[in-house]
Amino acid sequence: MTAIEAEASSGRSLNTVEHVLTLECRESPGIVHAVSGFLLEHGCDIIDNQQFGERSEKHFFMRVHFSSDGDATTADALREAFVPVANRFGMGWRLERHGSKRRVLIMVSKFGHCLNDLLFRARIGELPIEVVAVVSNHTDHQTLVEWHGVPFFHVPVTPATKPEAEARLLDLVAELNVELVVLARYMQVLSDALTRKLEGQAINIHHSFLPSFKGAKPYHQAYARGVKTVGATAHYVNAELDEGPIIAQQTVEVDHTFGPEDLVAAGRDTECKALSNAVRWHCEGRVIRQGNRTIVLR
Repeated sequence: MTAIEAEASSGRSLNTVEHVLTLECRESPGIVHAVSGFLLEHGCDIIDNQQFGERSEKHFFMRVHFSSDGDATTADALREAFVPVANRFGMGWRLERHGSKRRVLIMVSKFGHCLNDLLFRARIGELPIEVVAVVSNHTDHQTLVEWHGVPFFHVPVTPATKPEAEARLLDLVAELNVELVVLARYMQVLSDALTRKLEGQAINIHHSFLPSFKGAKPYHQAYARGVKTVGATAHYVNAELDEGPIIAQQTVEVDHTFGPEDLVAAGRDTECKALSNAVRWHCEGRVIRQGNRTIVLR
């Protein structure tokens, strides 16, 4: 008798619940059969499935969205039952309830377009996130954040106070049970120690001109060079500045009629879209890191 069958026989009221299983392991015969057989054995119904076999490195990735009868405790029972299957294939895996919201902390400086976009998408339910705090080294967006009912924390940063500021951030991450930190145009370089502590739990956005146009006013530099495409890249944060594993990218074609401010406006749109996609895919369990790249099972 499965855990779900046991709950049914006990007379407890069961509803239909949905889950997402994400896994990766060394490629070998029988993985899909084992996973689908497990789900069938436990009375589950597959809603959606994506899988990818990396032939050159012989690695396998899979994301299964499925439903079952059960309640809030069903995910725990399924996790426990899946352990032998995972161990047999040496899987890295995660099983979460579908639609559960991740607790997100957003960091921002003076550019507010990505912050505003994330707050709006979270407010209307377009992103599976709960924004539990916004941290900024400036107070420009405090009114906007508090209008959304989100706690705002002003944490100034100077070269002398940077260690204390990063310690404050980590305290907030722990106190608020933060699952993901999003750098929504936060214009401070994180220390190597902090990036290591946030590995796999922090996403950044930058314009795609990097490394071609670094420093101040990159869009003005791009205008002077007559670029024909602008865009943005969202990636996981690591110790290499703006070179972490890429999650999402957006581009838009431009031409000679675009002045510097037109390029800035086009860039804002691509930054918002790339970042919101990256946050969504991460929180929906669609992103699996493989070294310095990612597999996104969309």
